[in-house]
Amino acid sequence: MATADESKNQVSSRIASSVHDINSEKPPFGSRFLTDEADVWSQNAWDHVPPPDDQDDTIAAALAKQQSAPVPEDERAKYNENPAKHWDNFYKMNASNFFKTRKWLHLEFPELVAAAKPEAGPLTIAEIGCGTGSAVFPLLSANENPNLALRAYDYSNHAIKLVQTNPLYLEPPVGSINAAVWDLSSNDLPPEMEPGSVDIITMIFVLSALHPHEWAQAIANVHRLLKPGGLVLFRDYGRYDLTQLRFKSGRLLDENFYIRGDKTRVYFFELGTPLHLQIRIFSHHRISDELALLFTGSPVPSSFETSNTESTVEDDESTPTPQGAHTPSDSSPGTPQISADPPTNPIEPSFLETKKSHIHTVLKEQTNSGHPLFAIDQLGVDRRLIVNRKRQLKMYRVWMQGKFRKL
Repeated sequence: MATADESKNQVSSRIASSVHDINSEKPPFGSRFLTDEADVWSQNAWDHVPPPDDQDDTIAAALAKQQSAPVPEDERAKYNENPAKHWDNFYKMNASNFFKTRKWLHLEFPELVAAAKPEAGPLTIAEIGCGTGSAVFPLLSANENPNLALRAYDYSNHAIKLVQTNPLYLEPPVGSINAAVWDLSSNDLPPEMEPGSVDIITMIFVLSALHPHEWAQAIANVHRLLKPGGLVLFRDYGRYDLTQLRFKSGRLLDENFYIRGDKTRVYFFELGTPLHLQIRIFSHHRISDELALLFTGSPVPSSFETSNTESTVEDDESTPTPQGAHTPSDSSPGTPQISADPPTNPIEPSFLETKKSHIHTVLKEQTNSGHPLFAIDQLGVDRRLIVNRKRQLKMYRVWMQGKFRKL
């Protein structure tokens, strides 16, 4: 085991990936770094932990099993015909007791905190895919801005009913709130909303619920709603997240697109080159060209590929929810955009070729679609190691996070 001084020296040599100081006596939420593998069972979760070396084998085995028995071709249409119905059924079964309140949003997206300040002035924030209001109600509770207008939309009628019967909705302490049923992938804007009327849009685990063929219309609608310079705050599932690997046979609908047991759908967005390969091999890398293509029409620009942030992630080789289930914790550490030093012992090219990132066919075939619609303010991969100390289990979560500004 490394001594305290040795650990400190190792930390100082690691690669920048987060805005928090790993040497802080009490690091803020989102910067609990695993600096000694012997400490792994001392906490329930660790931030920015790259996957172990054998994770490639775990991923390959899981995907091979899923691809060997996908959803039968003649059954796929029924899961895509009326997805709102399945979300209605989900919320009827779970009411408002499934998703935890997303109080972590103010840590990841300080723009929301600023909008709720008394002096912020007239602002409109729209939460798309609001569910039962697990993101909008914490913001409403903390709001001190009398001129803040909150809008909450979901294509589940039952979810909106739950929002509209919440005591905070009925008597907002400060500011205003309005919720309505709206399908992000439709051809119309939400009721009573004009183009260019929203300052900030939050999209938290919502785009992944749409079929890839619906993405372009969804992004176009978001662009129409925002004012010039308006901001999208985005968080969603990343490729090879624990949830994806736990899907069994008969759940794969399309490329990295699955049907859960409750008939709701979920997509897992591309990461670019796997994180541990980035750290060991590349001096430059791409962080999710899928999301860059969706919002900007182009891959991640080379100028965006190297991070200048300050805290750390392991640069050596150190280091569950039910199958296909929603993840109510969806908690969030800080999101890294990782750069790496050139390799000293490159991996064989034949191995690298098997690990190339996979962009969905829809994005490969898309036309210009009016791009560029957005500029990238932030785009990164957020990895977290969840630990079950009683059962001695390690569970690797992967999320994507971004901020996109309307041009």
